[in-house]
Amino acid sequence: MPVNPFLRRISETPHAEKLKLQLISAEGHCVTLKLPFSEEIIGDPVNRFIHGGAITTLIDTACGAAIFQAQNSLRSLATLDLRVDYMCPAASGEDVHATAECYRLTHTIAFVRASVFTDDIKNPIATALATFMRSNTEFPVT
Repeated sequence: MPVNPFLRRISETPHAEKLKLQLISAEGHCVTLKLPFSEEIIGDPVNRFIHGGAITTLIDTACGAAIFQAQNSLRSLATLDLRVDYMCPAASGEDVHATAECYRLTHTIAFVRASVFTDDIKNPIATALATFMRSNTEFPVT
């Protein structure tokens, strides 16, 4: 399956641009994004952990990207439910990755799971399950 052309522009959304999210890979129904480390994403200045909001944005964006890849279109979608289980804090100094898989598409709902990690997907920082509503219209692309 070729990479959905929209995924090449994933870093152009306001949140993704601010966090400098990068597309690392897109294969089949799976997408991996990277959140590069920067001082701006530190949420706990004492322990220097990465802010949970940055991790959640990474997860939500990776899940949406996996759906675009799976449906092979720009059909609009919206997050209905996003459950994140944080296993441990994300320490500063390391890039964080999220791999998301869209494992089921219905006409109106997409189901996605994701793992967040630094250097080893088998040692996740967080895992997530999400559902997204799928629209009948496509995102406007300029």
